[in-house]
Amino acid sequence: MLQTQTGGFPIGFREVGTWKVDSDALFGWAREQELAVIDLVTNAVVRAEGAKAAGLQVGAADLPRPKGMITADAERRAAAVSEACEFVEAAAEAGIENILTIMLPEDPSVPRQDNFAYMVAAYREIGPILEEQNCRLVIEGWPGPGCVCSTPEGYRAFFEECPTPCFGINYDPSHLMRMGIDPLRFLREFAGRVHHVHGKDAELAAEKLYEYGWEVPSLSGERPAFGGDIWRYTIPGHGQMRWTAAFEILAENGYNGSVCIELEDARFNRGSGDSEQRALVLASRFLSGC
Repeated sequence: MLQTQTGGFPIGFREVGTWKVDSDALFGWAREQELAVIDLVTNAVVRAEGAKAAGLQVGAADLPRPKGMITADAERRAAAVSEACEFVEAAAEAGIENILTIMLPEDPSVPRQDNFAYMVAAYREIGPILEEQNCRLVIEGWPGPGCVCSTPEGYRAFFEECPTPCFGINYDPSHLMRMGIDPLRFLREFAGRVHHVHGKDAELAAEKLYEYGWEVPSLSGERPAFGGDIWRYTIPGHGQMRWTAAFEILAENGYNGSVCIELEDARFNRGSGDSEQRALVLASRFLSGC
């Protein structure tokens, strides 16, 4: 099975939303391509057994409806916490260790400090369940509308408020790169909290950065799919991430998880299974040489 040259981390992929095939076909294709891991997005608890029967590890499963965890409505927040605790218990029983979430609030217009407080209050309540079930919450730093945990400041503040080791990071360097944050410096600071890695790259266009800068959108209003005015997501090997350097840092800090390709690249995400399969093969072979 494929693994990175540096660190020997198993290589897999996150389910592709536009590639509509049944689970058996998906798992079978993954095995044929020597992929070792899959991140399950939908019905993860039910489908985990099939993935394992096909010889795949489950890298992570998405926490259902995470926006309910970050809301001013205490009743809805309590309901979301209860649902999250039930999901963690079910995931643990299915052998899933990593629960992936993004810290997007229900209402991005609420002051960030307030949404941060709601987030801390909610996730503190699921910490004991995570510890009891030997599971980990891995936070992906997608800087979507109102996101309260995607930067070094945000992660640092969250871990200060919720220090238990069961709270960790899904390391996706592409998000850091689009924000202008050094992904290797970030990894040096937070490597001990990284429990899962997304294999996704980014291309930054120097000429467009000169034209638009970081703050002002272009007059044309045109943006590529999976991209912005000065950046776009790519498969590993088509962007500017130094993957071998990242794997060296992870190995030095005892990382023992996987690297799962998250396919968000306009050159390959065309609603075509053939195109998306080709992208996953290209990316996995590139990562195996890093």
